[in-house]
Amino acid sequence: MYNPKFDLDLKFGEEYEKGLETLFKTKGKIEVKTERGKWIETGNIAIEIRCRGKKSGLSVTKSDWWFHILSYEGKVKGMLCLPVEELKNICKAMIKSGEAKKIMGGDDNQSEILLLPIKTLVGLIGKLF
Repeated sequence: MYNPKFDLDLKFGEEYEKGLETLFKTKGKIEVKTERGKWIETGNIAIEIRCRGKKSGLSVTKSDWWFHILSYEGKVKGMLCLPVEELKNICKAMIKSGEAKKIMGGDDNQSEILLLPIKTLVGLIGKLF
């Protein structure tokens, strides 16, 4: 079916493709975390903020971008990619609203971890702008 706006849509898409390509080649550092199958059961992603009483994870990363990979049975099922500062803002908002849950976990239960509901996280992304 003919779409009279196809040329505009194509140009728009190509601009973002080039932008993403530039990001991967030259723009900023990335942090990559991978969730295994637990996210399917809980609906949450887990983000470490402290370990053994000291800031860690998201609290100290020097990266510009945070990639959170959702895997299941060794296969990537999707991923979230956010500027680190935006993710920090989202975490603060979710803590304030009570939507993020803090738990202890990791090796010897020494890590403070934020559990973020994926649906809420995705919903908040657009509301911050």
